[in-house]
Amino acid sequence: MSESTAAAVATNPLLQPSPLEFQFPQFDRLRDEHYLPAIEQGMREQLAEVAAIAGNKDAPSFDNTIVAMERSGQLFNRATTVFFNLSGTVTNDVMNQVRATVAPKLAAHLDAILLNPALFARVQTLHAKRDSLGLDAESLHLLERYHTDFVRAGALVKGADQDKLKQLNGEIATLQTQFTQNVLDATNASGVHVEDRKQLDGLGDNAIAAAEAAAKAAGKDKGYLIALMNTSGQPATAALVNRDLRAKLQQASEQRCANDGKFDNRGIALRLAKLRAERAQLLGYADFASYVLEDETAKTPAAVNKMMRELAPAAVANARREASEIQKLIDAGKGGFQLGAADWSYYTEKVRAEKYAFDQNQLRPYFEIDSVLENGVFFAASKLYGLSFKERKDLPRYHPTVRIFDVFDEDGSKLALLVTDMYARSSKRGGAWMTEYVAQNTLLGAKPVVALHLNVPEPPKGEPTLMSYDEVTTAFHEFGHVLHGMFSKVRYPRLSGTSVPRDFVEYPSQVNEMWMTDPTVLANYAKHHQTGAAMPKELLDKVLATGTFNQGFATTEYLGAALLDQAWHQLKPEQVPKDAIAFEQATLKQIGLDFAPVPPRYRSTYFSHIFSGGYAAGYYAYLWSEVLDADSVEWFKEHGGLKRENGDHFRNTLLSKGGSVDAMQLFRNFRGRDPLIEPLLVRRGLK
Repeated sequence: MSESTAAAVATNPLLQPSPLEFQFPQFDRLRDEHYLPAIEQGMREQLAEVAAIAGNKDAPSFDNTIVAMERSGQLFNRATTVFFNLSGTVTNDVMNQVRATVAPKLAAHLDAILLNPALFARVQTLHAKRDSLGLDAESLHLLERYHTDFVRAGALVKGADQDKLKQLNGEIATLQTQFTQNVLDATNASGVHVEDRKQLDGLGDNAIAAAEAAAKAAGKDKGYLIALMNTSGQPATAALVNRDLRAKLQQASEQRCANDGKFDNRGIALRLAKLRAERAQLLGYADFASYVLEDETAKTPAAVNKMMRELAPAAVANARREASEIQKLIDAGKGGFQLGAADWSYYTEKVRAEKYAFDQNQLRPYFEIDSVLENGVFFAASKLYGLSFKERKDLPRYHPTVRIFDVFDEDGSKLALLVTDMYARSSKRGGAWMTEYVAQNTLLGAKPVVALHLNVPEPPKGEPTLMSYDEVTTAFHEFGHVLHGMFSKVRYPRLSGTSVPRDFVEYPSQVNEMWMTDPTVLANYAKHHQTGAAMPKELLDKVLATGTFNQGFATTEYLGAALLDQAWHQLKPEQVPKDAIAFEQATLKQIGLDFAPVPPRYRSTYFSHIFSGGYAAGYYAYLWSEVLDADSVEWFKEHGGLKRENGDHFRNTLLSKGGSVDAMQLFRNFRGRDPLIEPLLVRRGLK
């Protein structure tokens, strides 16, 4: 070991638990050279711990096998959690290289644990006599979860097939990492540069100033750079008057990672689809979707297909009606062109203004970012759950715009630490998400450290950050995940917080969106950023009146992406096509979603959710969860809305349980019955 390496190890803050409160990460001490040594040391330590468990001469018991595994890997978990969280928020070339280096190693590491025959034999022994072990409900559920994890990882696969499985896991991990990096790089490289300010007519002054700053940051001598967001549709097209520029922006978005060059993801998508299909068959499943869905509440591809294909015709019919209204407006203005994808948002706002005397830009002055967070999101949580928040200035931050809060329960005890990271930047992946740095569990005495991430464009220094309606909705949504993590009250790390099926995890967060327009909450945060005046009631009434407006578009673009996901992952290995774009086009046509003005929310080549983000064969989950969400919103309305007893009921029966109880049983415990789909159909304007 060189002196420099030894010094790096000696000063590596990841190698020991953080001395900060709740083991809050020491962001100020972290250096790029710390990640790889800590992850590799973590792997070595966990493998030694696992070897000791597997080789234990004592007969298998719940404590010496399952609990021992729950205690193992603390350094590994700490190092990988911090690294992957930061590589999604403040990545750089060194971190990208570390991610590429560790991806196959991590796959091999998990295989070394989950495909360890001696370890699985102990788990299997315990599972076979689980009903006679005298375990409490949470411990029994954990044992069953471990057995399922091992079996689904391939513990029953033998000989050469297991070697093949390990090889597939390594290649899949490498390709997923490459896909992610290509999307980030292509998104950063594909922004549209404009030299003439007149072309930006329609954009607000803050948006223009941000585009000018983005151009300078990208090394442009002059002009303006409109950065891309991760979805097919681009927010700027809702405001830009210049149709050619709108079209250029839309084209840049939809062609990401689909052209010959270093960011091309077409071949990676094809290869991943084939490898995943091969892996699924090796594990005994017809296809990858069947493998994934068996462990979700949906259970089968047939159930997912049925729900989405039943909704698709009505959604497209609604979208075509909406398109007809837009086309009439274009024709009335002597536009002389047929509605295209780049025109939809721009003319939708005009239709909204014509029908409701309202456009969404009227809302921005009332949605200042700090007020939305503190007087809106936090306020709703205080009213519903009794929480209070106090900003911390003493804890280290990984970026200057990050804020940190103590979260207190009603009795004054400290519940969690919350990190908020609200702004977009080139080193941060697109979208919005919640994550945990420390997951609650009583076994290790861990209290939650959770983080909320958005991608709101940062205005020039000194200017207010005014959010769009959709961005405010997203803030409330992601905070629903935060609550799920903070309210966790379980014993075991494996069952903590949001460790629930993928098609259930979005449900609590979607419920939390309802408080955005609750009159009490809205009156507290929706105040004009200059005058402090409350949002006029007539403006709020217009917002609420547009509840089903443009839902044909929203449902169609979502279903397009969700059904593409299923199409890719219901393929058998020999069915994987040679042309990713042609496959996408044929799939959309076959399912009746090939409506040019409404492209899928993500096209395959930049669909990170499914090719690198953990939603493979699971993007349907948002709509599946929305069935539960819409039904739960009705429960809150029936019981008086924003009341402490309602919040306590939701918290005690569902949010606090993590993954310690079957997901659908959690819903029944809260709602008192199985879910009904009718509230969703009404919400989406499909009934």
